[in-house]
Formats: sequence, C-alpha cells, structure tokens
Amino acid sequence: MTIGKVGTGTFLIALALVLLTEMAANLAVLSKMASPAMIMGVIRVLQIIFLLQIVASREHDLGSLGLATDQIGPGLTRGLIWSLAFGLVVGIVSAILFFAGINPLKLLRVPLPKSLWDIISFILLRGLIGPVAEEIFFRGILYGFLRRWGIFPALFLSTLAFVCAHPAVGLIQMTGGLLFAVAYEGEKKLMVPILIHVLGNMAIFSVSALT
Repeated sequence: MTIGKVGTGTFLIALALVLLTEMAANLAVLSKMASPAMIMGVIRVLQIIFLLQIVASREHDLGSLGLATDQIGPGLTRGLIWSLAFGLVVGIVSAILFFAGINPLKLLRVPLPKSLWDIISFILLRGLIGPVAEEIFFRGILYGFLRRWGIFPALFLSTLAFVCAHPAVGLIQMTGGLLFAVAYEGEKKLMVPILIHVLGNMAIFSVSALT
C-alpha cells in the first residue's frame, strides 16, 4: 500500500473546509454562542466526518490515506509499538536532562483547566478528537498531497504547517510533527500517527496534572 495519492482537487476542497470551519469556530467563540471547548469539539467532529467524506467520494476509498478497513487493526498495533519506542526514548532523554540539573517535567507541562468538567472537555478535545482531526488533515491529506514531490518536501512542509497551526509553537510541536510524518511514511497506515498523537497528548496531560 502506498501513500501520496491525494489529488489536487481533494486537497483544495479539504483545505477550504478546514479554513472555513476554523473561521466559523472563531466567530462562534467570539460571539459566546457556547463554551469554547464545546464549539471546538463540535467543529473537530465535523471536520473528521467531512474530511473523510471528501476523500472517500473523490478518491473512491480511504486507502489513499492508509485508512482502509484492513489497515486499521494493524495500524493500531504498529502505533502502539511506535508509541512505546518513542516513550522509551523520551524516558532516556528525560533521565539525562534530570542528571544534568534540568527538570524535564517542566518542559512537557501544559496549563490545564481548573474545574473537573473543563478538564474532561479539555482531554476529550485535545487528547482524542483533536489529534484524529489533525492527523487526517496534516498527515493523511496534506502530506499525501505533498508526497508527489518527494519525502523531504512533504516531511518539511507538512510539519511546518502543523507547527504553525498551533498557538504555542515549540519543540514539542516540531518533534511531534516530524515523528507523526516519519511514522506515517514508514508504516503507510494513518492509524499509526493517530495513536502516537493521542497517546502522546494523554501522556503530556498526565504529566501536567501531576506537576
């Protein structure tokens, strides 16, 4: 199974959908129609549904994203292996930083909401729904579109777009973007970066809650 088969029309329609829904979300947040977490949650779910529908209808199946039915199970297995391997690397680097006098937990910490409901909404949105939507677009569609010009342009440009799309641009976003793209290129299954992204975010939130 190869990746990089996302057509120009598919990419442009998907890009327009993402931009329009993000604009709608920002307007809804400013107008205080509902809580920001609820608005963004609804927007991300809609993005997932419509992006998959766009690809399925224009590319005739989800295999061009590495999301065919027979790829999901193996993708989850490989994603778990990648996550464990990356977690081991992070653990080793963290130990080195600790013995060098640097607290690695402070580098990973993100601010969490205060109330229980807000924490649950935060984890559902940024720990589960958000990563799925982001991987479908940034890796499945954007990387798949750019891949026709080679691995390195696709790797660099998709990671750059991923980093710029996050308010807090930093080492975590850059490392994550590169890791997700490399895993996707290597495994040809979108469930691999999806699972790495979800588990990585959950680990960061867990560290933040404990520090």
